[in-house]
Amino acid sequence: MRGESPSVERDPDVEGFLALLTARRSPRTVEAYRRDLAALAAYAGKPVAALTVEELERYTAQLRADGLAGSTIARRTAAARSFFRHQQLLGAREDNPAAAVQLPRRVRALPKTLSPGEAERLIDAAAGTQPRALRDQALVELLYGAGLRVSEAVGLERSGVDLEDRLVRVIGKGGKERVVPIGRHAAESLRRYLSRGRPHLDRRHRAEVFLNARGGPLTRAGAFLILRTLAEKAGLDPARVHPHLLRHSFATHLLEGGADLRSVQEMLGHADLSTTELYTHVSDRRRRELYYRAHPHAKRISEERDVDGSTRRAVHGSRVGRRLADDEGRPGEERARAQTPTAHLPVVRAARFVLVHLS
Repeated sequence: MRGESPSVERDPDVEGFLALLTARRSPRTVEAYRRDLAALAAYAGKPVAALTVEELERYTAQLRADGLAGSTIARRTAAARSFFRHQQLLGAREDNPAAAVQLPRRVRALPKTLSPGEAERLIDAAAGTQPRALRDQALVELLYGAGLRVSEAVGLERSGVDLEDRLVRVIGKGGKERVVPIGRHAAESLRRYLSRGRPHLDRRHRAEVFLNARGGPLTRAGAFLILRTLAEKAGLDPARVHPHLLRHSFATHLLEGGADLRSVQEMLGHADLSTTELYTHVSDRRRRELYYRAHPHAKRISEERDVDGSTRRAVHGSRVGRRLADDEGRPGEERARAQTPTAHLPVVRAARFVLVHLS
């Protein structure tokens, strides 16, 4: 990377762009744009507004050489595109050089999720009667039972909780408000925390539902720490468990339980249905696994004749379930099928509630 350069704070063009962006985007998004534009200015050694297509292409090539992920490169280029679009609207430039930069192909990975059993273990790990234990259980129940983003959960105010109708009103991305149903378990956990736990933490008369030990609002970092601690207690990998994992699990388990895609989209607050559709691929994968494990016709059986003339049945594939009896013919196969535990698609607490209330 090149030497010292003008910082974004000293660049009036970038500062004007960020000031306008603040009215339309969240503070975290604005801060991400600030960092990305600062990195671009540091590389170029000149104001961002003066860059050319060739300089931007060299910059993205350097990012690839540095081993940055395609999603990171795409995000930094998107910040530049937005900045130059702003310059065009002001009449400061006629072109948008970042629009001509070729981006790496982005591969959207399938969301990782907890199984319903793992989610239950995580919730059970928060069991307790102390104020912080009540808070932690309510937090996990809400993240998993309503699919909230961590910023929505820690920003939730008492006035946004309706325990009677089991609804919460949250402010999502872009300041958009939405109302999300919560299940009976989540409502009861919230009720216990608000009546028995929160009064002991509320030393500053805060509006937020979730408070830390000092009486201030719980932060994103605090929520991450709570989940890591509970994951370790539940015997799960702490590095794997984070708030968004519970949001992924919420959506996947709802779809596996039979919820329709549009309803899940509304509950998650996704602007684009294609984002929600990612969870259907996770559900499809699990259904295939259940099918191969449980359905007798999915078990590929072949007969191999030994040198002594006896017949041996073998099940091909490591994921297709148990071997069937090899010397008892059709009745033996029926008995083996009858002894095989029935696999059920998981229908979690949230799914049961939503399917009843959205039908």
